[in-house]
Amino acid sequence: MPTWRTTLTAAGIRDARLRDDFTRVARRVLRREPAPYLTLRLLAAPELVPWMTAGVGFTNLVDDVAETGTPQQRRDGLAALAEGVDTALRTTGGSPDPLLRAYAHATATRGLPAHWITRFLDGAATAEAGFDGFDTEEDFQAYLDAYAWPGLMAFTGLQYEGGPDEEQAAAWRRFVDAAQRVDFLADLAGDLADGRLCLPRALLAEHSVTRADLEGARDTPAVRALLDAATRRARAALDATDGILGLVEPGLRPVVATMTELMGHQLAAVERAGAAALRRDVGYGLVAPLRTLVRARASRAAAARTGPVSTRR
Repeated sequence: MPTWRTTLTAAGIRDARLRDDFTRVARRVLRREPAPYLTLRLLAAPELVPWMTAGVGFTNLVDDVAETGTPQQRRDGLAALAEGVDTALRTTGGSPDPLLRAYAHATATRGLPAHWITRFLDGAATAEAGFDGFDTEEDFQAYLDAYAWPGLMAFTGLQYEGGPDEEQAAAWRRFVDAAQRVDFLADLAGDLADGRLCLPRALLAEHSVTRADLEGARDTPAVRALLDAATRRARAALDATDGILGLVEPGLRPVVATMTELMGHQLAAVERAGAAALRRDVGYGLVAPLRTLVRARASRAAAARTGPVSTRR
């Protein structure tokens, strides 16, 4: 694995202050999201690693502010953050926050369109900060459009010089549909404990299941049918991501392939758990991620021996 300094140099980040900014962000991401960070470090092309790390750090920051405190504290925090982000993007270095300086430099260098960032921040202040569940499937899709998709593009969009084209963005919209469904199902127990119901209320009504049934982890035929319907929707969404690797920059393909495979492992674990997913969150386990990472690392090493991988379009 290349050293962190090597990745900074490969990305063309030579200014001492910027190198320190990106290093601070990397440490922050490692503490909060060790698995995604290590996956990037192990599998992504070195010249992409700093940009993608800055993207992860930025989305983590927005998520944290949108999910912390009372609704008013969330709104106030996001308003202040949006102002700080605007300053960072306009000045590209004028922010007092190393994370925002690094992210602003990443977006300017990679040419990520600012509308993805503003849509993400707007969605954080509305769809996420005021989250009260979904009445219907259409509400879920609106949540993806307002918050989850722009948030994903604020991160993954940095892989593309000039930002993603329409086809690439649409592929990531399908990806986030699957990822969000799997995440909501895997975290069902924890979300319910925190007062969040992330399955559409119309789906519960369709199966004659109440929120109390879910909060009480009742293993009934109706609850099992509901969870089966939700996992089938998630499986169909995951199947719809087929072909995304052809729209990913070559230097990031091993990472996305690994993310997709692990998503499949987690969904399979939810399917096996059935109503037990209401009693405890469903993780990846240990063996599947390790096996996937080792195999992906070996494949990347074999590809590297055949010649350099370009990340240019």
